[in-house]
Amino acid sequence: MKAKIILDDWRPKVGYAEVARVLREAGTLVTPRRADFAIVVGGDGVFSRVGSVEAMPLLFVGSRSPTATGSKAYLAAVQFEELRSALAQIESGNYRVVESKRLEVMRNSRRIGVVFTDVYLQRGSDSNCIRYTVRVKGKGVDVEEAAIGDGVVVTTAAGATGYYSYPDRIQKDDFDPSGHTSLGPDEVGICHIIPTYLERAGDGKRTLRYCAPWGSRIELSMTRPADARLYGIGGNRLGIKVTMGDVVTIGPSYETTKVIEL
Repeated sequence: MKAKIILDDWRPKVGYAEVARVLREAGTLVTPRRADFAIVVGGDGVFSRVGSVEAMPLLFVGSRSPTATGSKAYLAAVQFEELRSALAQIESGNYRVVESKRLEVMRNSRRIGVVFTDVYLQRGSDSNCIRYTVRVKGKGVDVEEAAIGDGVVVTTAAGATGYYSYPDRIQKDDFDPSGHTSLGPDEVGICHIIPTYLERAGDGKRTLRYCAPWGSRIELSMTRPADARLYGIGGNRLGIKVTMGDVVTIGPSYETTKVIEL
């Protein structure tokens, strides 16, 4: 059994040597090429980035954080201290590989990336808020919204525990860091980020968060110049700039992410 090790190249939660030691002790050959699967150690941000680009099966391994603001690793199949027993399960064939859907992101009809979890249009450092529209078209849904706020999140089922779940964490005057929701594999979620204005064309509804059937096309565009950026695509931490006249289109990708479940 051969495995590739993938860590956060910026802030690894566990050192490469420590992960490699556990794999060797479990009888797993560590190799960067022609591996049977990859061991991805980190938090949901790393899982999201790696899950958007890797084609091989991925075992997501979390690392418990002692801080309140540390990663919750909702997508982890196991924690790092459980890795050795997880490898034994894989060796015995006691696992399955689930193909999770990805979203394709285009700007002005040119593909700029795919995402395993979520992508979001959000204000940059030079804007207090952004004004934008959201158009959603799919089976049984035809929505057009105008909003002012921090931005909007579009997510797959895999990304539903992230930014899409922020309303679940706000409980009147309290904050629940463990609050989250879920989406079905045939749904895509849309959630506005702290809007100060929101209205839907036609019926005037002001829906903070909702889902659309998989296969829907979602268009995002700016209605006033501002510093706005797309985040969640690749490893670009500064985001991809979106200006007036740009049309960001988000829809289903033909690619999938192979996730190992135990």
